[in-house]
Amino acid sequence: MATDAIEPQEQPDGSEEQRRPSPLKRPSIRRALMIGGFLLLVGGGAWLLHYEARGRFLQDTNDAYIQADAVTISPKISGYVEQVLVNDNQDVKAGQPLVRIDPRDYDAQAQQYRAQIDVAKANADNVRAMIGEQEAAIDQARAQLASAEEDARYAEREAKRYTPLAASGAETNEHLASLRNQATKARAAADGQRAALLSAQRKVASLNAQIRQADAQREAASAQLSAARVNVGSTVLKAGVDGRIGDRSVRAGQFVQAGTRLMSVVPLSKLYVTANFKETQIGLMRPGQPATIAVDALDGTKIRGHVESISPGTGAQFSLLPPQNATGNFTKIVQRVPVRIAIDAGNDARRILVPGLSVTVTVDTISAKGTQSIIAKQEEARRKAGQ
Repeated sequence: MATDAIEPQEQPDGSEEQRRPSPLKRPSIRRALMIGGFLLLVGGGAWLLHYEARGRFLQDTNDAYIQADAVTISPKISGYVEQVLVNDNQDVKAGQPLVRIDPRDYDAQAQQYRAQIDVAKANADNVRAMIGEQEAAIDQARAQLASAEEDARYAEREAKRYTPLAASGAETNEHLASLRNQATKARAAADGQRAALLSAQRKVASLNAQIRQADAQREAASAQLSAARVNVGSTVLKAGVDGRIGDRSVRAGQFVQAGTRLMSVVPLSKLYVTANFKETQIGLMRPGQPATIAVDALDGTKIRGHVESISPGTGAQFSLLPPQNATGNFTKIVQRVPVRIAIDAGNDARRILVPGLSVTVTVDTISAKGTQSIIAKQEEARRKAGQ
């Protein structure tokens, strides 16, 4: 079969390329390159000026999260859950009832202590009545003592009067001995009445001690009643702050022990950001400095905030096992310091913010400009003064 012959293509003549002018020689291209270089130079200078004047004072980190001081709801007492009064993710107000525990056992204890108070009060009233009777007995004993004293004095006078008569023989010694015996008996009877009066008076002191004992028992029962009433009040668990219910694990009919975690109340109105800045970023950071918070949940929308406080230690220092660097193997690692950022957002933005969201925080530290140089000068002056 016959085939068509392939004709060789004509190669461009190299002399024509050499004669073609360079693009850099075109005035328009040179003008464009000059303008581009000038704009690049101006932009670079503007960026450098902005960085030196402002940018280097803006410290940012994406190691930041929204947090809230959630309140854990736990019962003070043990018992069966009678009713759960809130649902998951429900907004609650401070003081609103959340859970009710069966109060019957604690009501019975309160009634028992109330009965003990009544018994102690009745005992005290009974002893007071006995004291009234004893005071009458004391009056009687006092009268009997006065009579016995009078009889003893009369017998002693008679014996004294008959003593000279018996000595002169006008009366017999037997009569005098009888009178003296009567005087002795009368004195002994008076002493017995005096002892009876003293005993009756001391019995009043004993009865007063019984009243104090009954009063002490009543006070103890009153204290126990107060504790029982506290337990009765503790059967209703209430919200301590305004917030939203989270992590609810309690169900009606469940037996709960004291201290069992039932749910949490998250105070969404008191959210804040914990931003973990590198130790090289906090040299000029001070409380009150403005901050910008970029929230991923709001498509990077930026909200305002300010530095509220700076942690007194790095995150590693407050960990469960703080690092021990006094070892043979040591690697220097840049540490991070938690900084608390207050959120200055409106209510509409706060409805979206919840604890755990990641954010990017930028802090403007320009207000502390020059602080490091001042500190350096002060330390240099102290060093020279020490030399």
